[in-house]
Amino acid sequence: MKKYLPILISLSVLLLAVFLKSQQFPAIELVKFKVFDTYQQYFPRDYEPMGVRIIDIDDESLHKLGQWPWPRPLLGKLVTRLQELGAAVIAFDIVFAEPDRTSPGELAKLWHDRPELQHALSLFPDHDEQFAESLAQMYSVTGFVLTHDSQDVLPNKKFGMSYAGAVGTSPLDYVRSFPTATTSLPGLVSAVDGNGFFNSIPDADGVVRRIPLLLQTKGEIYPSLAMEALRVAQGASSYTVKMAGASGEASYGGTSTGITHLRNGHFEIPTDKYGNFLMYYTDTDAANDRYISAWQVLDDNFDASLVEGHILFLGTSAPGLKDLRATPMDPSLPGVEVHAQALEQVLAEQYLVRPDWMDGAEVVMMLAFGIILIVVMAQLTAIWGAVFMVVVQAGAIYFSLHMFRTHGYLIDPISPGIAILLLYLTESLRRYISSEQERKQVRSAFGQYMSPVLVEQLAKDPNRLKLGGEMKELSVLFCDIRGFTTISEQFNAQELTAFINRFLTPMTNVILERKGTIDKYMGDCIMAFWNAPLDDEAHARNASEAALGMFAELRELNAERKVRAEEEGREYLPVNIGIGINTGEICVGNMGSEQRFDYSVLGDDVNLASRLEGQSKTYGVDIVIGENTRCQLENMALLELDLIRVKGKTSAVTIYALMGDESLYEKPAFQELVDLWKKTLKAYRTKEWDGARNFINLCRTQVAKLEEVELETLFRLYEARIAAYKITPPPEDWDGVFIATSK
Repeated sequence: MKKYLPILISLSVLLLAVFLKSQQFPAIELVKFKVFDTYQQYFPRDYEPMGVRIIDIDDESLHKLGQWPWPRPLLGKLVTRLQELGAAVIAFDIVFAEPDRTSPGELAKLWHDRPELQHALSLFPDHDEQFAESLAQMYSVTGFVLTHDSQDVLPNKKFGMSYAGAVGTSPLDYVRSFPTATTSLPGLVSAVDGNGFFNSIPDADGVVRRIPLLLQTKGEIYPSLAMEALRVAQGASSYTVKMAGASGEASYGGTSTGITHLRNGHFEIPTDKYGNFLMYYTDTDAANDRYISAWQVLDDNFDASLVEGHILFLGTSAPGLKDLRATPMDPSLPGVEVHAQALEQVLAEQYLVRPDWMDGAEVVMMLAFGIILIVVMAQLTAIWGAVFMVVVQAGAIYFSLHMFRTHGYLIDPISPGIAILLLYLTESLRRYISSEQERKQVRSAFGQYMSPVLVEQLAKDPNRLKLGGEMKELSVLFCDIRGFTTISEQFNAQELTAFINRFLTPMTNVILERKGTIDKYMGDCIMAFWNAPLDDEAHARNASEAALGMFAELRELNAERKVRAEEEGREYLPVNIGIGINTGEICVGNMGSEQRFDYSVLGDDVNLASRLEGQSKTYGVDIVIGENTRCQLENMALLELDLIRVKGKTSAVTIYALMGDESLYEKPAFQELVDLWKKTLKAYRTKEWDGARNFINLCRTQVAKLEEVELETLFRLYEARIAAYKITPPPEDWDGVFIATSK
């Protein structure tokens, strides 16, 4: 059973992904449509004039013809003008729900106490009647809005509606329902040839990706404004709603999977099962000639060819009239253009479709890819499994995009991708947990007495858990507290422990932050090295920067200790440290016995680093480094100290003081100090004692210009040597080497 447990887990995850797909959770659906949005943005529908235009109540028209709402006679004049120009159909993306306030009858109500005025006004024609007469002179379509208000209104039907589907099925089971409607005045509706709703129902994120071609109220199905404009333009009298299971319509998953097409005259328009039409938008700037300002139509010089034989929508793009919609292509597209673009798609027969069998096909694809991945992951490493997953997902996206561009199919590349990702993550997590259990055993066994970095390496490769070492270039650092005995006399055992811990913690952090490995603590001394067990090409520089960082931490520690000493009324003794750094070929590895060993370093260059730390006090500098370390440092403030032969070494080495980083190195005063000190050492080593002393005085003057440099101990050391050599000169073959007698 344990052998098949991973497969059972993966199959369970795959079935969970199929369940999530079948439930069509809004979040997953939204991600899917965001992908389809991206397709449209990169490959929008090409705009081709299809005899559809918008008579736009734009800001310029409002400025020239007056604020909205316009008097109905003005609208009638506009309709009459369009009829004279040869327009095919005019559809209103506007509801004329109330009488014209400028109509004589409406004005007469304001003068109820002036019968003579009421009588005079009654002699003038009613504005709405005038508008209705104009509408009756040409093919026109009014609009209404289906709402959730409490009114009991049923829109006027100007069409017939038939249904084609399997026995016992009805589009009423799928078309979205509203309780009532806001309609235009009955006198206006009776004068027109069509009447359709102009609701646009956005998705959960507020974007209009699909528009309903059919909606219902009180058990009656109504078409959209665009569909009514198309029907009237064709001279058709009715619609046919085709459902899955009808003659010529396949049905998947039962008797019926909903609506598939809407028949409108000569056009058979694909829909989803709810009667929605998927919008395929043009680029926002690709079709500016789709709009005609309303005021231009009334101009005597207007070009009749712009509207002759066209289906026209009267609507607004004026932001102040708030008829704007968010679409995949434009966050503020005029609502009237949505209707116009939908009709353009129908006339061009350029559709986006998701057939009713698409969900089933996507589930089959999920299962197929999922089972393949389960088999493949059992054979491949996690990395190759990830490569396979990426290739499959990229293939799914490519196939989806290809079908979008060539056939207008919207195939979901996200749901299969989610299934594949869940399977990959599940298998990776299972492997990780199994691997971590093995690593935990190694950490538990060796974590108490080995370096954390080494423990992690051993956890990854237990074969390294054996005695032995390798020769490798390392940089080694020793740090020691000067005058530790005097400081320790201030504390009892508990206080001394707290002091040591307070000192070691920030120093350790600095070393670790700069890729160092702590070898050991020896009382108040720290030993660390770089470039093992992890490779570090900049090991010499990282060791040097760590040393400078340790002094920065030391200044904060001393400031804190000074405040505490003053509060406790005891003498403040600052903590001073010395650091030595050396680089060389060093043996590094697991040192010890078969029963117990430690990861450490051995070699002459390790001993030299320790000796250099001891010389920091002799020369009165903070950090002393060896020649090999100096060769790997660029743009750091270095000063040669001496050519010495330390205790335990037979050959002389050149040692240097690390004074600071690039900021000090770049100061002209420091560069001048380096040049003067080179001249000092040259005079000293050629036994020009007076010249060397003069150069020391010049160096002392130069140091006064640098606040961060203190070399008085170094200067006095050389002055004392010069005085001694003047009394007892060195031998003739003296090479300038100083023999250090102390560690």
